[in-house]
Amino acid sequence: MKLNILFEDDDIFVVEKPAGIESQSGKTFEPDMVSEIKKHINMQSTKNGEPYVGVIHRLDKPVGGVMVYAKSQIAAEALSRQVSGHQMEKIYYAVVCGKPVDNFCTYVDYLWKDGKNNCSKIVEKGIKSAKPAELDYWFVDSKILDGKEVSLLKIKLKTGRHHQIRVQMAGHGTPLWGDRKYNPEFQNHFTKGNVALFASGLTFIHPKTKKKMTFSIKPKEGLFELFSWQNAF
Repeated sequence: MKLNILFEDDDIFVVEKPAGIESQSGKTFEPDMVSEIKKHINMQSTKNGEPYVGVIHRLDKPVGGVMVYAKSQIAAEALSRQVSGHQMEKIYYAVVCGKPVDNFCTYVDYLWKDGKNNCSKIVEKGIKSAKPAELDYWFVDSKILDGKEVSLLKIKLKTGRHHQIRVQMAGHGTPLWGDRKYNPEFQNHFTKGNVALFASGLTFIHPKTKKKMTFSIKPKEGLFELFSWQNAF
């Protein structure tokens, strides 16, 4: 597996995670991002011992996009504070089934995580363990695919809940294309595939230099190629 490295120094490692790869160490023998980054560091470094790779945020296995990892405990703590303080800006692009009513909207819901079944649900405020989830979306373009309308949306994630984008978009009537967990149209599909969701942009403050850093990648594969990107960025 060849890593698409966007930036690397002594403190952080910014990389594109391919769809279908775990963002943290997995329980199987399949490749995962942490193991691949450690291999890369070992090849570049003369230091002995296992390198430190801190997981700051996660992407679902079927989702690709930009991620930052820490190369020291100090960097990990600084970046984690940005995540918990909602200071790390995350931009996604998604292909959804149908077309949202509004060209721009903010969704605010309460999500409850069902750890036993590895899914989340929109619930009423006040439900025990439910957490607020908020995102903004912008309509970019729509096409007809197999006789049905599909839309490209730009999404700014304001909170980082479990399966948040997938749950909220499905809950508001426009589930993600290819999502076998939350889209009824795909729940009986037994073939492996990825969700049409891509973490396109990431902005954060460098833990040591304190400089603002922004990384952006345009999704190039699958359904994303169908759409006009003139109004996307």
